[in-house]
Amino acid sequence: MKPSNKKLAGLLSLIFLLSCYATFSQEAPKNDVSIAINYFIDNNQVPHLLVKTKSKVDGRFKPVGDINIKLFLEKDTAGALIANMTTNGKGEATALIPPSLKDRWKASVKHSFLAVFEGNKKYEPAKADLAMSRAKILLDTSADKKITATVWEMKDASWKPVKGVELKIAIRRLDADLSVNEKPSFTTDSLGQASADFKRDSIPGDAKGNIILVAKVEDNDQYGNLSIEQTVPWGTTYLHENTFNRRTLFATRNKTPLWLLLMAYSIVITVWGILVFLVIGLFRIRKLGQEISSST
Repeated sequence: MKPSNKKLAGLLSLIFLLSCYATFSQEAPKNDVSIAINYFIDNNQVPHLLVKTKSKVDGRFKPVGDINIKLFLEKDTAGALIANMTTNGKGEATALIPPSLKDRWKASVKHSFLAVFEGNKKYEPAKADLAMSRAKILLDTSADKKITATVWEMKDASWKPVKGVELKIAIRRLDADLSVNEKPSFTTDSLGQASADFKRDSIPGDAKGNIILVAKVEDNDQYGNLSIEQTVPWGTTYLHENTFNRRTLFATRNKTPLWLLLMAYSIVITVWGILVFLVIGLFRIRKLGQEISSST
């Protein structure tokens, strides 16, 4: 090969190597993160905020953990910082309004929240905001088992009833709240009230027949999530019966119910009896075949 051709080949090889190095040295593209802020007030106490983060992976949104979020009240300054938190495996993080922001909280009837993510090696920076009005919900009951929930909003330094707010009046249960009657939800009138008749008379309560009523506003664009609870003796008395030393389905192995033992052993005996019968039949067939062959 001529020297000029060698130089040309070497130059082309160098350019190829440099292009490959530049390709591999580039950082992988970062994904976008979506941030959502949810506002909660339980029993008209200190509000708390739930921040959720998610990202689109393979065309579907999935929660993202280990995302550092700075949460602010009104504006992103050091004096307005609510919390510096990191999302868990479910992409969630919770924060309370700290005492240091109590005066600022009381000074206004409407507030805005700002969540800031500054980005990392995998995800681009992101922000989210949420504007909420201060509100509360009250719950009253009467002797005839009528329940009244009232929604109030802070306006002009005083509480005023709110019309047209959809809410639920239910009984607190372990799996999901159960509506107090056949209606799934109720709407407040001009007095800010929504009434419901209790029609779950046979529902189990505790040892004293107590149940927990709950009235709640969920995912309202203006007020967020409001809820309040009240205990009433409207349920049936429930006394726990200890069956540990009795033959039940939930007892220990040595306390298995007799009918279950009889059923299990009957199945075992029947199956083995059939197998033994088949084996004996095979031996008889073999013996009969030998007798026939010897006779012929």
